[in-house]
Amino acid sequence: MATFLYRIGRWAFRRRRLVGGLWLSVLVLAVVAAALAPAGEEEDLSMPGTESQKAFDLLDERFPQSNSQGAEARLVFQAPDGQRVTATENRAAVKETLGSLAGGDQIATTTDPYETGAVSEDGTIAYATITYTVDAVDLTEQTKSALEEAASRARDAGLTVEIGGSALDSEEEPGGTTEIIGVAVAAVVLVLALGSLVAAGLSLLTAFVGVAIAFGLISALAVPLGLTSTVAILALMLGLAVGIDYALFITSRFRDERAQGVEPEEAAGRAVGTAGSAVVFAGATVLIALAGLGVVGIPELTKMGMGGAGAVALAVLVALTLVPALFGFFGRRILSRAVRKSTRPGRERPHPVPTSAGPPRLGTRWARFVLRRPVAVLMIAGLGLGAVALPALSLELGLPGDESKSVETTQRRAYDLLSEGFGPGFNGPLTVVVDTSKSGDTRATADLVAETVRKVDGVASVGDPVLSRAKDTVVLTAVPRTAPNSGETKDLVHAIRDGASGVEADTGAVVLVTGTTALNIDISEAMSDALVPYLGVVIGLAVLLLMVVFRSVLVPVKAALGFLLSVGAAFGVLVAVFQWGWAADLIGIEQTGPVMSLMPILIIGIVFGLAMDYEVFLLTRMREAYVHGASPGEAIVNGFRHGGRVVAAAAIIMISVFAGCIGMSSPTIQTMGVGLAAAVAFDAFVVRMAITPAVLALLGHRAWWLPRILNGVLPNVDIEGEALNRHVPVPTAALDAAVRRLPVGRD
Repeated sequence: MATFLYRIGRWAFRRRRLVGGLWLSVLVLAVVAAALAPAGEEEDLSMPGTESQKAFDLLDERFPQSNSQGAEARLVFQAPDGQRVTATENRAAVKETLGSLAGGDQIATTTDPYETGAVSEDGTIAYATITYTVDAVDLTEQTKSALEEAASRARDAGLTVEIGGSALDSEEEPGGTTEIIGVAVAAVVLVLALGSLVAAGLSLLTAFVGVAIAFGLISALAVPLGLTSTVAILALMLGLAVGIDYALFITSRFRDERAQGVEPEEAAGRAVGTAGSAVVFAGATVLIALAGLGVVGIPELTKMGMGGAGAVALAVLVALTLVPALFGFFGRRILSRAVRKSTRPGRERPHPVPTSAGPPRLGTRWARFVLRRPVAVLMIAGLGLGAVALPALSLELGLPGDESKSVETTQRRAYDLLSEGFGPGFNGPLTVVVDTSKSGDTRATADLVAETVRKVDGVASVGDPVLSRAKDTVVLTAVPRTAPNSGETKDLVHAIRDGASGVEADTGAVVLVTGTTALNIDISEAMSDALVPYLGVVIGLAVLLLMVVFRSVLVPVKAALGFLLSVGAAFGVLVAVFQWGWAADLIGIEQTGPVMSLMPILIIGIVFGLAMDYEVFLLTRMREAYVHGASPGEAIVNGFRHGGRVVAAAAIIMISVFAGCIGMSSPTIQTMGVGLAAAVAFDAFVVRMAITPAVLALLGHRAWWLPRILNGVLPNVDIEGEALNRHVPVPTAALDAAVRRLPVGRD
């Protein structure tokens, strides 16, 4: 692979105008396609095969005139202090407000709280339900404006009015102050790490090109593929983070080769052949892990995985082709100032500048420190991560609702008013669907189901049954006593289902429990069940791939165990912040609760690939030195001398990009930002920088041992570029002299 990528690097350098023109054309086409495409739509979260989803499908079949998952709004009215909402003037204001909505476009039904009994016991709070004929994403701005104007009319009459439900839900738009800060931090880190504004700008430029193309393609395909704004934001986060890192790794290797006197085209080829091989492998691990999210069975998670995988694939292609092409355009300006001075025309430099010249770098000093005290470093790092991971034992999964939104939003205030007036469970009613097509008496079956549900401990009330036109389906609404995301509500759903099984046996009817709350519970349980198998697949894949790359058994096992530690610590942070509320105020979390159920598997998939990035880039230099005769300790020092600073810079860049998404209002993106930033920090600075060298120091030569039988079976991917040393000529004095004659900015 190294030889093939070496040729690609040299070709891209020579044909830089062609390569640059091709990428520019692709960028323009992607932007135009995104501009011409219709806006994408948010979709309801679903999981085919679950009981709640089967019930929704049955409702759509038996009640075709309604939309079981259509948009809904709740206008919540609260009387002024000392008054009741049933007072004559307040009643008139409520009726006038609802009258202005009746018969409006896209409105299916509007309920009157005084006729339906939707008034709290103390008479201070009432609510009206407005159902729509379309999903929330299909509501027009005119429809939403009419709803908000109606609420304003009631406020003018002296009532407190808030709007709950899904009608005002909006897409999360990429972009924001915190994201800009994250990119700015990444730019500063690049300048400090590379010592050249041009080199730093190159990494940012190529990352932005890849992200812009990915974002344009996702926007263009949003409608035909059903891609949501969350997919676009994930692609933006991943594409920007790995795009900068991959360009940084290749640029750093190119600069090393040039500092050793290699002529520019040859240096570009060697950089792509060596660091580019690591980029391909690291990118492949991310692709496989993200694509593997499709096996979970949640369409939205599958789309997020595929969107992120597409962004990473583009980042790899850009790094392998556009980056070496830009080497040709920018010339010696990519090099640090010290190297440019040493190769200035007219200055004699008979020998290449050794990369180890000068005082030892921080990475070298750290590696030597770990070699002297491997047991102490291993114990402190391992126990520290273990302590951070302890909260993960209390991990609870759920899906965020209005309770997780800011108190500045009308949805959250409506949620709080309904909880105050009708109890916390009112915000998460359960829908019991009874299919009586194969039973006898529909009415008797409905009464039996209603009585059974009422007897379940934890049910506050059960509404009157609603029959379909064909009299073969009954719908009941059960209100829990507890909040939607509480563990008691989860137990209640299972208790109702257990009780309904007896009714099914006696009557032949099919009883299904659904609703947003039940669907969230089903999805969360499915995520929990899939977590361990998915983690096993990822760990197995990591061991296999690293065994192929490093020709070792113990190195992959060490990498897998380190990955488990970093992921466990990241889950511990999520529990501490989002469940326990530690430092929640610092990032704007106003309501604690279960961790979003999609996050663990999503974080595992993403962090697996990113962790392998650092493992590959750091250990590649170690193995390269070891196979060329260095002792195990010298190989560790060599790996940190050449790769420690670059890996640290890459990690800080990724952390900055991910942390930049914490300030967004979407709970999904906020949780993802915290989890990914924490996981990358733990994996890069604790696992790869401390645990890895400590373990390798203790193992010595055994770290690179591979059984003879496996050595003959496993393919040789040559990620260290050994083939280049055998078949590609090394730098000569003539090449070195040519470097000195090159003017700044040209090659």
